[in-house]
Order: sequence, then C-alpha cells, then structure tokens
Amino acid sequence: MESDKTTESNVEAAAAGNDDTESFTKVKSKKTQKRKREQDGAGMDTEAPVVAKRPQFPPISGDKLRGPDEMRKVAVPAHRYTPLKENWMKIFTPIVEKLQLQIRFNLKSRNVEIKTCKETQDISSLTKAADFVKAFILGFEVEDALALIRLDELFLESFDVTDVKPLKGDHLSRAIGRIAGKGGKTKFTIENVTKTRIVLADTKIHLLGSFQNIKMARTAICNLILGSPPSKVYGNIRAVASRAAERF
Repeated sequence: MESDKTTESNVEAAAAGNDDTESFTKVKSKKTQKRKREQDGAGMDTEAPVVAKRPQFPPISGDKLRGPDEMRKVAVPAHRYTPLKENWMKIFTPIVEKLQLQIRFNLKSRNVEIKTCKETQDISSLTKAADFVKAFILGFEVEDALALIRLDELFLESFDVTDVKPLKGDHLSRAIGRIAGKGGKTKFTIENVTKTRIVLADTKIHLLGSFQNIKMARTAICNLILGSPPSKVYGNIRAVASRAAERF
C-alpha cells in the first residue's frame, strides 16, 4: 500500500512539474537579439546597393549670383574737401577701370558714393573701394591707400590716445609729441620697422597695414603713450620684428 501511495505522489509531482515548465517562457538575451539583427543586416548588405542619383541643377548666371546693385557711402569732413578735389582723378581711375565700379561725389550730402554695376565681376570690389576711399579721407596718401585695392591682407585700424590712458591738457600734448618725435622721427621709425603707415590726427591715431604689423605698431604707440622712452620702444619693436621675420 505504501508503494502505491509513493508512486501516486511521484506522478502528481511530475504532472505539477510539467505544468510549471509549460507556464515558464524563456526570455531572449539582448546579446542574441543584437547578433540576430547584425546577421539580418549583413544579409541585407549582400543585396544590390541602391545608388541614389545626384541632383542636376542648371548653372546659375552671374547676374543672379551678384544680386541687386549695392552702394556704399563714405562721409567727407570739411577739411578733406580740397585734398579730395585735387586727387580725384587718382581715386576715380583705379575704382572705375580696375574694380569696374561707379563713383561720384554727392555735393548735397557731402558723401563719396560707390555703386556696383553690370560690369562688376568681383563681389568684394565694393568693400575694397570703400576702404580705399576711407583711408584717403582719414589722411593717408593715395599711393599708400592704393595698397588696399592691390592686396587682400591689409586693414585699417583707428583708436584714440585717451583710450589707452585718460590724459588731459599738457600731459595729452606730451603723449602726442612722444609718438611723433622730433620732426616726426619716432613715427617714421615705427612705420619703417613695422612696415605700416601711421596718421596722427589730433588725438586720433590711424594705422594701415597687415594684422601682425598693426599689432606691433599699436603696442609701440601704446608704450609711448604710457610713458616709455623712445629708445626702449625702438629696441622692443626691433626685437619683435626680427622674431617675426625669422618665423616667416
């Protein structure tokens, strides 16, 4: 009797185990799913690749690329009317012949107006012409300002003496005198060493040159304004200029 009971209990336990296995579902690991996706992707890659056609656009005309005519205005102060009148042909000729722009002096608004036209080929010509006229109005010679048209890496920079140090009265006059030097000697030396052009207009200082050269000249002028003796400034800019020459 006892053996019959044990066999019945074993059968019931086996049946219960079968029920548990049926209710249990195996969860797929992420690694197997990822591997399966990679295999599916590899299988898809074996198919012929779909080549996308490049879009074909018609060539754009030069008129549409240039856009509408643009105009720049450069204001002329009263003390530059006479020099502008005397050098008008030197300013007019390169802007019209080389840059293919239109230029005029508006007597009512006292502005030099520069405008593009159908013959204008380069979009940057208008900016070059405006910088050229602005440099002349600031006080640079026409020959020096022409370099802005011929070369691309020249810039204009202006700042005030009082931007470096708030000076007044005789102190301001002495600072300007230190920058100019006796007979303009200091200014000419800075120009020659740094290969720039400098214009002193009252308390305004205008610089024309490349970015690196303007930086050297500005540093020298700031040292003079702050009170450094010219001999020390000469030595500093010569050392910096020689290092820059060796680097290039």
